[in-house]
Amino acid sequence: MVIAVAMDSREDAARPWIEAAAPAYPALIDRDHRLAELYNMVNVPQAAWIDESGRIVRPAENAGAYEAFRSLDFETMTVPEDKMATAAAAKATYVDAVRDWVLTGRDSSHVFTAEQASARTAVPSEEIARAHCHFRLGQFLLRHDRAEEGREHLAEASRLHPRSWNIWRQAAEVNDMGLAAGPDFWDRVNALGDDYYYPPVDMAGMPK
Repeated sequence: MVIAVAMDSREDAARPWIEAAAPAYPALIDRDHRLAELYNMVNVPQAAWIDESGRIVRPAENAGAYEAFRSLDFETMTVPEDKMATAAAAKATYVDAVRDWVLTGRDSSHVFTAEQASARTAVPSEEIARAHCHFRLGQFLLRHDRAEEGREHLAEASRLHPRSWNIWRQAAEVNDMGLAAGPDFWDRVNALGDDYYYPPVDMAGMPK
């Protein structure tokens, strides 16, 4: 079963997209980012594979996305065709891997052993744990008309966990489509330098 979860503290921001897509699988909205806290997810789209016995066979990872968008030409608002082709191939490779796992289960070449999964699981630091506490407190305050205090806690959460785009995005300005993709976003992306926005997936056929 596929379960999609929107990491958006603003309920009305995600709901129209879900309703327009009309998915045949459950699509939830995690306003407090509890899933991100449980599985140490820092961006979207990310995925975790959990088998029928409840074992994580692939811990949280980039779910087949590729950072072709970083090659965007702002004058033409286009991305080079080769980058778009790589992005499409990466997505197809990941979806095919999910299908293979569904069909073959533990025999799938994409399933990790318990030791392999454990080695690929990022253990949250004390700062990250505190960041999620500040995030939840900030959301609580925002919903109870204490906006200034709420924003202070969101800022502290982002400071403690700077690699979490999920946390940063909640306090960022959004464009007409409701996406946090304004100048602040691009400044933050450009500040990555040679670092990844979407870390490569440890899977055969995925781009590095």
